[in-house]
Amino acid sequence: MAKITDTERNAYHEKVSAYVSMTKALLKTEKDLLAESRNAPDASLKKLTLVDEMINLASNYMAVNGVSQAVLKVKNEASLDDARKSLYKAVMYLEEVVSNYIDAPFSDYEDKLAAIESFDQNYRYQLVRKMGLAVDMIEQAYGDNSKWRWTFVELEGRFATTTKNLLDLRNVIANSSPQSPFYDSTVYHLRLVKKLLTQAADRYREKYELSTGQMQDFKLGINFLGALRRIHIVLAESEDAETIKKKYAIWKTKLETDIKKQEEAKKRL
Repeated sequence: MAKITDTERNAYHEKVSAYVSMTKALLKTEKDLLAESRNAPDASLKKLTLVDEMINLASNYMAVNGVSQAVLKVKNEASLDDARKSLYKAVMYLEEVVSNYIDAPFSDYEDKLAAIESFDQNYRYQLVRKMGLAVDMIEQAYGDNSKWRWTFVELEGRFATTTKNLLDLRNVIANSSPQSPFYDSTVYHLRLVKKLLTQAADRYREKYELSTGQMQDFKLGINFLGALRRIHIVLAESEDAETIKKKYAIWKTKLETDIKKQEEAKKRL
């Protein structure tokens, strides 16, 4: 790697100065919103603002990395790590609002959505779309051979779960009508949920088979299939629900077989 010159270093610091100031402002906003949300009647709505600000913070950190690559020709690993941590915080705050339930009936978390009823479907889709873009950008910034490759499976899974739980399934059929003001955002949100749940299931199985060998990863993949099937049932998509049911059964049988093999191997030790 070529040595970084003083001219390049000065140019870099000049270009990132605005991002540094923005980072400080966003961190202060986070601190203020956390304080304001304590025991506040609109705490959930303030948390949604926090989610948005943490996505902004992650994007800000990624912009710093972009400047580093353009000016210094090297990645800014510290900024990428800060961006990744900021996205985790965004997901964590969203979990606090809508729950982290993967395969659960809507009634288990319906009360949480009642607290954010004023945050309508159009805003909800805009938020998850923005987060999805940020997740894609951070993974691309790290690259395919990153040491965080399998860690991102968790981030993707948690993002899939919160994207699903942010959707008001009680009104999803009505909002899917072309006459609804929320038609476009509902249709696109549903497509995204199906895509993310499918991806999360496949990625957790891939992680199990190619990396960890941990049964918990396979079980999570199966849970995501169960969540996807629930969505198809709510939408009266019987053929799709049946297809996922069969896939779920095959995966569960595979899991049970692997557990037995693991137990037999332990007995032989």
